[in-house]
Amino acid sequence: MEVDYRLAFELCPVGMVLSRQRMIVDCNRHLCEMFGADREQLVGQSFQVLYPSADEFERTGSRIAPMLSRNGSYADDRIMKRVDGRFKGETFWCHVTGRALNREAPHESGIWTFEDLSSLRPVKAELTPREREVAAYLMQGLTSKEIGKVLSISHRTVEIYRARLMRKYKASTTADLVHKLMAG
Repeated sequence: MEVDYRLAFELCPVGMVLSRQRMIVDCNRHLCEMFGADREQLVGQSFQVLYPSADEFERTGSRIAPMLSRNGSYADDRIMKRVDGRFKGETFWCHVTGRALNREAPHESGIWTFEDLSSLRPVKAELTPREREVAAYLMQGLTSKEIGKVLSISHRTVEIYRARLMRKYKASTTADLVHKLMAG
């Protein structure tokens, strides 16, 4: 039996994107549904349209490039933004996994998957871009020093963002905060 790879791509149960220089070259139906957009609205666009802010798009690209070069792949949970439709502009937690096709030029071309985590982890508080980044790393179990190193900021600055998150989520400890972030 011959495998129809195009059909497999289209019907994959997770959002899939083929990229070149952080531009969407192709995407499947599930990705379009997840982001509330038509394929025509996404193909040819920068991944920036899927991010809550241009700053987060730039920082994420800078942060993941060395890991893509080293490992060839990268994965994390991050907050993304719906593009169009009834929920236009809504932010949601998304698990993103990617593979660079050329480690020497990690953004040259890649394959990416997107899984909507909003049913498991709704976004309940208005967060700044930096708070979203710190929250994502806290959920991965990183310490303030480790987060500071990854984000190129001091661990004391990370602790300020952690404290803001704790206030917004009414958490009494970091463990409580992580639990509330994971639960939504």
